[in-house]
Amino acid sequence: MGVCNEVTETGPHSVEETAFGTHVLPEIDVLHRVALSITRDTGEAEDLVQETLLRAYRAICSFDGRHARAWLLTIMRNTHASRMRKRRPAVVHDPDAALAVRDDAWGDRPVEEIVVDVTFDAALTEALLALPVPFREAVELVDVQGLSYREAAEALGVPLGTIMSRLHRARGRLRDALTQAGVSPLGGTA
Repeated sequence: MGVCNEVTETGPHSVEETAFGTHVLPEIDVLHRVALSITRDTGEAEDLVQETLLRAYRAICSFDGRHARAWLLTIMRNTHASRMRKRRPAVVHDPDAALAVRDDAWGDRPVEEIVVDVTFDAALTEALLALPVPFREAVELVDVQGLSYREAAEALGVPLGTIMSRLHRARGRLRDALTQAGVSPLGGTA
């Protein structure tokens, strides 16, 4: 039995609109954060959320009403996989423009603080990118996006224990990489 069968009075709205508003709309912020984590591009994330919402609207009457976030994250994961299969590699037209940094971006901070932050950020980014994709996805969903272990497991379609294992191993690899780079994760350079 789907959520559309549970709606009794809709007023001027359709049964689908009422069910969508009840179960899907409260999850849009989470969907956007996860999409941004997956795509690493604001425009792509918005497109992914849009397509996820469209698919959810079309399937809302078949949704059982339990675990809306898990249902939506599964739709998003499948939508993203479909999009990636269809996608061709994007060509960078101006690589220098992608790397341009504004001179005033650092404000009035001391040079030493900026260098430490930049060094740590660069080492962390490099360490994250060096992680195998399953480990990186787990770290991004839990540590960056703030999803619970259970939500991350549902988003990736893996058991809860797998997420816990991936996070443990990923965090260890990140810690080792930062130590090897001479950067302490808890404050400055080693």
